[in-house]
Formats: sequence, C-alpha cells, structure tokens
Amino acid sequence: MQTAWCGPEPAAVLALLVLALSGALPATAASAAEAASALARARESAPDLSRLSLEELGDIEISSVSKRREPLSAAAAAAYVITREDIRRAGITSLPEALRLAPNLQVARVDSKQYAITARGFNSTTANKLLVLIDGRSVYTPLYSGVFWDVQDVMLEDIEQIEVISGPGGTLWGSNAVNGVINIVTRSARNTQGNIAVAGAGNEERSAAARHGGALGDDAGYRIYAKGFRRSDTTLANGSSAEDAWNLMQTGFRMDWERAGEALALHGDAYRGTLEQRVFDDEKVSGTNLVARWSRTLAADSAVQVQAYFDRTRRARPGTFGEVLDTYDAEVQHRFGWGTSHAIVWGAGYRQMLDNVQNSAVLAFLPAQKRLRLSNVFAQDSVALSERWELTVGAKLERNSYTGAEFQPNVRLALKLPDQGLLWSAISRAVRTPSRVDRALFAPPAPPFLLAGGQFESEKLTAFELGYRLQRSPVLTFSVSIFYNVYSDLRSVEPVGGTLVLANQLEGKTYGLEAWGSYRLSETWRLSAGYSTLHKDLKLKPGSADLTSLAGADTDPSYQWFARSSMNLGRNAELDVRLRIIDGLRGVPGYAALDVRLGWIVGKDVLVALTGNNLLDRRHPEFLATALPAEIQRSVFLSVLVSF
Repeated sequence: MQTAWCGPEPAAVLALLVLALSGALPATAASAAEAASALARARESAPDLSRLSLEELGDIEISSVSKRREPLSAAAAAAYVITREDIRRAGITSLPEALRLAPNLQVARVDSKQYAITARGFNSTTANKLLVLIDGRSVYTPLYSGVFWDVQDVMLEDIEQIEVISGPGGTLWGSNAVNGVINIVTRSARNTQGNIAVAGAGNEERSAAARHGGALGDDAGYRIYAKGFRRSDTTLANGSSAEDAWNLMQTGFRMDWERAGEALALHGDAYRGTLEQRVFDDEKVSGTNLVARWSRTLAADSAVQVQAYFDRTRRARPGTFGEVLDTYDAEVQHRFGWGTSHAIVWGAGYRQMLDNVQNSAVLAFLPAQKRLRLSNVFAQDSVALSERWELTVGAKLERNSYTGAEFQPNVRLALKLPDQGLLWSAISRAVRTPSRVDRALFAPPAPPFLLAGGQFESEKLTAFELGYRLQRSPVLTFSVSIFYNVYSDLRSVEPVGGTLVLANQLEGKTYGLEAWGSYRLSETWRLSAGYSTLHKDLKLKPGSADLTSLAGADTDPSYQWFARSSMNLGRNAELDVRLRIIDGLRGVPGYAALDVRLGWIVGKDVLVALTGNNLLDRRHPEFLATALPAEIQRSVFLSVLVSF
C-alpha cells in the first residue's frame, strides 16, 4: 500500500500508516517509442496516428462506457483516449507517466516509486475511488480498495490505447469505480509480429526490453516479452537521499486466435522487484497472473464473451507487514439487439480473494487470513428514442463480504447535434465498499489499540454530469463536461475512549469542470490542450468528534492546465513539447513542468529519442505524503528502439 489515507487524511493516524503502508508505484521500464510504428513493416499494420485526421482520431472505438465497441465521438461520458501514438511521442517510461497525458486525471509523483492518481478528487497514495483494468483484469487490491502501482507494468510498445473515463462507472464495472475508470488495452498478438529491442539510460533511470512476435498458422499469433529497469533515489527537501531506489523485472506472453466470428485470447505475466526502504531491509514484490477470454459473434447485433483470470501477488515489507493475495475471477456478458431500437448488454461475475497477511510488531490485520467474495449481476439498455436521441438505463446488483448487497444504477441521455456535436447528461450512483484497512487494521497488534478498524460501511456517491463533445472534421475536436458529486458516509477517524476508530461520519459535495481539445494546424503539426477545475465542500456529520479529516482534505489541485505540441520535422524527425501547470496542494506549492522529446528515424529499423523532463527547474515536490516530501528532479533519457 501507499503512504496516506485516500480522501481526507487524518493527520493523527498518518504517521502510523506511513510506517505501515508506504511505498509503491510503477515506472514501467524501457519505453522509447515504437519507431514509426515499428518502421517499415509496422507502418503498414499500424498507421501513424499523428498523420490521421482529427475526425479519424475521434472515431477511435472504446468499450469502457457501455461494454460494447462504440466510437469515442458517440460516447455519452467524459471519456479521453490515450493512443499508442500519444505514448510513443511522449517519450515516457511508465504507466503513471502515460496517465499524465489524460487531462481528466490528477497524477502526482510522490518519490521514485510512488504516485498518487485519481479522477475528480480525493487523491492519495492509497487512492481508493478509481478502478483500473489491464486487458479486462481488475488490479484492485482488497487491502485498501486501491492499486499497488509499483507492480502494474506492461510493455508500453504493446499498448493499443488507454481509455480514461472520469465519472462513476459502477453500473458496468462495480464497486470502487466511483470517480473514474482506467482501462488499459494491449494489442492483439496478431498485430505485434516481428522483433523489437529497446534500451534507454539517463540520469534517473536505466531500462531495457525485448519482444518477439510470430504466427501460429493462418488464424493465430503469439508474442513473448521481457523487460527490466532500475530507477535511482529521489532527493528530499533537505538535500539528503530519500533512499527509495526501485527495480523490477517482468516477462510475459500473449496468444490470440480468431476465425469466423470466434476469438480466443490467453495472456499472462510474471514479475519480481525490489523497493529500497530507508529504515528496514528492502521490500520484495513478486507475482503472476493468467487471463483467458473467449468471445463469439452470434449475429450482427449479438455476441457473448466469457473471461476468467487468476492473479497472485506477494509483498514483503520488513518492519511493517507481508501479504500474499490470490484472486480468482470469472465473468460472462451477452449483448444483443431487441427490435430496431434497443441495444442490451447484461452479464454476471464472481470473484474470490484469499488474503493472507503476515503481521508485525507495528500493526496487524485481524484476522490475518480472510476469504473475500464478490458477486454481481448487471444489465444496461441503450434505447434509440429517435434518430438523434438515445437513452441509456442500467443497474448493477453486487454482493460483497462486508456490507452485503449494493445497488448501483445509472441513467444517461445523449443528443446528436447537426453540427457533428454530442450533448449528453447522466445521473449515477456508485459505492466504495470497505477494505481490509477499514474493517481489520489494528495498531499496535494487541490491546490497548491506538487505531482499530470499525463497523465501516460503504462510501456512497450520487453524481450529476453534463457534457458536450464536438467533432468538427478535419481540424478540430473539443470536449467539455461539468459535474456535481454528492458524497455520503465518507471515512472519518473518530476518537472512542483512547482509541481511534474508522467510521463514516464525513459527507459533502464536489463540483468542477473538465475540458480538452485538439487543433490541427497542418498535416505535420497538431496542438492539444486541457483544463480542469475541482472544488470541495466537505463537512462532518452531527455528533462526529473527528478533529483531523477536514484539515487534511487538501490533497487535490483546484486547477490544472495542460498543453501539447506534436510536430513532424520532415520525414525523419519529430519534436514533441508538453507543458503542465498544476495548482498547489497542502504543503506543496504549485509548479509548472516542461517535457521535450526529439526523435530521429535512422535508416529503416532504428529510432533514437532524447527526452528531457521537468526542464523548468532543478527539482520540485508534487505531493506531500510524509513530513519531508521527496522532490522530482530534472532528468534526461536517451532511448534506442531497433526493429528486426
């Protein structure tokens, strides 16, 4: 887990949780770029998106909004897609850095290995209101209802797109899809044939990766990959080393078979890494996962899909805790048309998580072993009321081991405008179910307790959204959305005798605006920009004695500005510039960061890229997770990608 509580942070308990739950987040290794779509061969199978019209970019298909493929331009949600070409041209080396490309996310780097990532507020290194999926596999941990980012790694060159939805997704995706959904989709093995090797080095990071893809007859393909990286220590505000160096090695495979409307995908990964700690021995992480997915088209408007996966994670953090978590998950979904106006998707799922925690002298999860179950059934109907109006109504009924049944409905209305625009609105309900931290964390491990898990109930959100998307081909795309969120039963820390107990005595509202757009100046130059605002109004319920949660609620910037320029300098060179301006947080001043990438295509099979990050200052903090925050330094990274 990470360093701080999600949502309002109780300062009295923060120091204890720093000892228990600090340190984790990824920096995917070896990303350089996919050398002009793997140059020569790959150019034919994967077109350079920077040269497509913005109308084609707007027609990229996504599935995160309705669990069926639909054009981005028709999605009735605040949806942003990070494309494979966006990632390539940014010169980034990790999934969290890739997520900075989405203007509807809050992404802050905490130190070498930790990030705080959320949508629409309540950010923390233990953010628990954002659901993240990698190829359909949820990477949620029941320990604190969030994501261990330090072990979520993929080969960036194999990503097809990252779909980022800000706003509730509980009807389709279930608990913890409260403020948003991130869906990371990798490419089919049939589209990653041949070999690539990537190596990079800089003042902060060194990395390498290789991938081989081949065919299995006429209908199937496979790929295997291996990668590794090491990221150096960051520096504390007093100039000393944070002693938080981080390394990870990962390998994996994917196989895809497709014939006559039927498809089968099988993929898995294995990883092992070390995270340095200042006081205790190094933290060790490892894990494996295996996913199988089968789908079949039954008719032009009907299809069925079955997916199952197993995920094992191990974490040993000397001095605080250790954990082995086994997750078994299976789900089925069916979509079909009814009459001429209904598009229905429905399904069911079951998940079992076996959580085994090794307690320490600092804290304990009681009981140490816990079997958690999560089952659900959902249905959603998109009704074409007319040629221009579409109404979407859906609901999910979910049962969990802590609070029993939870109901999460959703209503969306979309209007297609004659100017190639889409006007949409939505009302949704979502919940964040209790985690092991909420119910089972005790410190110290034996009475008298300083901190004790209580009868914590689900946090609840009712969200109101209104948005507009414009697709004015071939020059301009634009999206704007406003939201008003009403939260109840948020986590608070209540003093009961001499013990702090986790309870649900906080409530309030947030509201804000998100906007982004792209403008193509010419065939070789495209500009993009984004802006978001967030305002909070939280309060304690009558009778609450919490003295710290409201004071610790300033964990989100009230505004963010983003700008990006992508330019092709002739046929063999590229220049990309990214600027972000972030408002200050509690204990962290606002900052501006400039990233620049220069890329050169050498011959037919080599791409060289030089990237500079945080070029406007020597170093600066981005998030306050401990009393002495780490500072993110100016860095350079030189990478070489070879296709053969």
